[in-house]
Amino acid sequence: MEYETIRLSEREGVATLTLERPDVMNALSTQMRAEILHAVKTAEGSARVLVLTGKGRAFCSGQDLGDRANVNSLNMERTLRDEYEPMLMAIFDCAIPTIAAVNGAAAGAGANLALACDVVIATESAVFLQAFTRIGLIPDAGGTYWLPRQMGMAKAMGAALFAEPVSARQASDWGMIWEAVPDDAFAAHWADRARQLATGPSLAYRNVKRAIRKSFENGLAEQLMLEAKLQGEAGNSRDFKEGVMAFLEKRPARFEGR
Repeated sequence: MEYETIRLSEREGVATLTLERPDVMNALSTQMRAEILHAVKTAEGSARVLVLTGKGRAFCSGQDLGDRANVNSLNMERTLRDEYEPMLMAIFDCAIPTIAAVNGAAAGAGANLALACDVVIATESAVFLQAFTRIGLIPDAGGTYWLPRQMGMAKAMGAALFAEPVSARQASDWGMIWEAVPDDAFAAHWADRARQLATGPSLAYRNVKRAIRKSFENGLAEQLMLEAKLQGEAGNSRDFKEGVMAFLEKRPARFEGR
């Protein structure tokens, strides 16, 4: 598939999905959502880590309000169910680690696109904005799911109600994202982070994602059982054997991945 609104590249196990509509701050159109969905599925089948980032001064400004002439409640519900949900679930369920490298403003659905990833690394000049109430809407694209889990109820409610920008440094301090990085070090830093994951134990990463996400549904006994099951899988892997040998031989581990 040839992409018109994004670019997908892969090098040394790292797939980089770049949003490429800088003239509209990478706003999400119907076509872009379809292309993101396809690219995530493609990367999942070939790479060991997936990075989402934006071209230009913004990561993603959210829904392209000029993409549809008739914006009404029924159409918005259909768009969220038919276009946003498959895209977001593909990212959330992706078998490989996902990183959002937030290079600039992330607003509305664009902010929540970033939060759908496993790890968010932002440049210090970036801001996150739940802009929805400014136009009479509620946070969507997973916003009401991600925010209370990552920021806590008080911060999530304030961010949603007041629709005020949250700086990358605030987002990091509040637990909304993993880290905020100085602008001049940002590109090299997220690339190093991606390479670190791309050379790591892929099965362990998949099981980490499964275990942590299920912890919100499980009681302690259920979670301990799940940990034991997933650890049993990891303990029988070649990566575990390699990790132990590397530790004993005092050398870096060489994980095989898939």
